Amino acid sequence: MKRTWSDGVVESWNIGSNRLKAPLQYSNTPIPLKRLTLCLSLCALLYALCLPAEAQQGKKIWRIGFLSSVSPGPSAHLWAAFLQGLRDAGYVEGQNVRVEPRWAGGKAERLPELAAELVRLEVDVIVSTGGTVTAFAAKNATTSIPIVFTVGGDLVKLGLIAGLARPGGNLTGLSLLTSELNSKRLELLKETIPALRRAGVIGNPSNPNYAIHLNETQAAAKQFGLQLYVQEARSRSDISTVFSTLADKKVGALLVLSDPMLNADRQRIADLAIETRLPAIYEFKEFVEAGGLMSYGTDIVAVYRRLGIYIDKIFKGTKPSELPVEQPTKFDLVVNLKTAKQIGLTMPPNVLARADRVIK
Repeated sequence: MKRTWSDGVVESWNIGSNRLKAPLQYSNTPIPLKRLTLCLSLCALLYALCLPAEAQQGKKIWRIGFLSSVSPGPSAHLWAAFLQGLRDAGYVEGQNVRVEPRWAGGKAERLPELAAELVRLEVDVIVSTGGTVTAFAAKNATTSIPIVFTVGGDLVKLGLIAGLARPGGNLTGLSLLTSELNSKRLELLKETIPALRRAGVIGNPSNPNYAIHLNETQAAAKQFGLQLYVQEARSRSDISTVFSTLADKKVGALLVLSDPMLNADRQRIADLAIETRLPAIYEFKEFVEAGGLMSYGTDIVAVYRRLGIYIDKIFKGTKPSELPVEQPTKFDLVVNLKTAKQIGLTMPPNVLARADRVIK
């Protein structure tokens, strides 16, 4: 049989009734350059179209379990910081990573169930946020899946890890160094109000760190000659009552101990402090942005962004037990002058001079 192309090239071959009787035989006429170029271009295009699909099939999609003791609303900016940290490390949601968030909504009793659910999903790593209680729930749920946490307090004394340099087990992460700074916060209150003698303290006794926070705060109070009135808030419903009690005690200032539940309700706490005209100091700047007077502590947004660095190292083969727990080295003092004016307080120049940020 013969076939003649439109450009004059003739191809011929012999075919039997049912099978090929002779090898294909082509004429010696060279293929024109124009047709050869077209064929090669089509082949290259087909290869280029197929390559991404093949590469996509071979790419691993990492699965991250995100466990938090609070609700997504008050933590929206931290959730965004976490995702940005993943992107900075080269992981984009929906492309090479899938995040499974689980929020306890302030109900700590739900954390074990949510942690177990993430274990059943066989995620590659669990991110624990929202306090020590979350980290313990994740730790109790698995001894094999790596856990990366953001936690404050004395992690070794609490038994969460074996040591900061070599945490051991399947946990590592970033420390917020919260309890150690309460002494500094009391000192700032004393500098702001030199005549201060009676100070209120609000804390959540359900927090595993509460006893450590309180003991260190009471020791510091003796050093500064302060009498403390400690009020416990186990739930959001206790907060209004706590402020009424402190107002009756006529305390001159307030220290709010770090706690996920209290942090999540920062707007109401800041508003109540203004209503009762209480100069208050907190751990995170988010309180001051909500109307609180002062904060001294770690930039928690930066901490959440750094979670991506730890996750990347684990995905690349580093064991959590070999990743030292990172401690913050920079602490910011943030002051809200508008709030100071509302409660009739003049901020001392020496305190303002040390502020890293002043909200006017």
